[in-house]
Amino acid sequence: MSTVSEKLVLVDGSSYLYRAFHAMPNLTNSRGEATGAVYGVVNMLRRLIKEQSTTFLAVVFDAPGPTFRDELYPQYKANRPPMPDELRCQIELVHKVIEALGLPLLCIRGVEADDVMGTLAVAATREGMKTVLVSGDKDLAQLVDENVVLMDTMKDITYDTTGVEQKFGVPPEKIVDFLALVGDTADNIPGVPKVGPKTASKWLKAFGSWMM
Repeated sequence: MSTVSEKLVLVDGSSYLYRAFHAMPNLTNSRGEATGAVYGVVNMLRRLIKEQSTTFLAVVFDAPGPTFRDELYPQYKANRPPMPDELRCQIELVHKVIEALGLPLLCIRGVEADDVMGTLAVAATREGMKTVLVSGDKDLAQLVDENVVLMDTMKDITYDTTGVEQKFGVPPEKIVDFLALVGDTADNIPGVPKVGPKTASKWLKAFGSWMM
């Protein structure tokens, strides 16, 4: 009997790329071209494929250029330094290697990788499939439910609904409100002044969500 399960595994390729770049030594090929991130991403994907045992897996990357968020808020991610040239030069090769492995690769302009992952997770749920979102992006916690889990392979933690509430102090359906209150320094998004995670959690437990 086959042990392969019919679940959808969606990998945040951009997250994997940065992790591999910072974790691996400065490897180069015979032409002196940087390959450390490529090597790291391939190793992480092979390990994930072996652990997850599924026939449905795709890798999703951020597309170059602005997204709709930049139009809504021009300061979005403005605090981030530019991508290092030694990483940028490896992106095309990473994409080629992933495709050579036979894995679907998605990169859609105007939106981010987590937008694509969220859309596919909702579609998978409608088809009766479970979904594993592989990313360290806390924004994806809002998608966790009985059919969707969030896996942070760096910390070796998989969050279900209980796990999300234990980590953030609110259930997945209130993550949007939670992040709106506390802000997100990684994305350069301000929150309510002097409101931290504990206060945000307390308020949402007391007053609920504006969406509910």
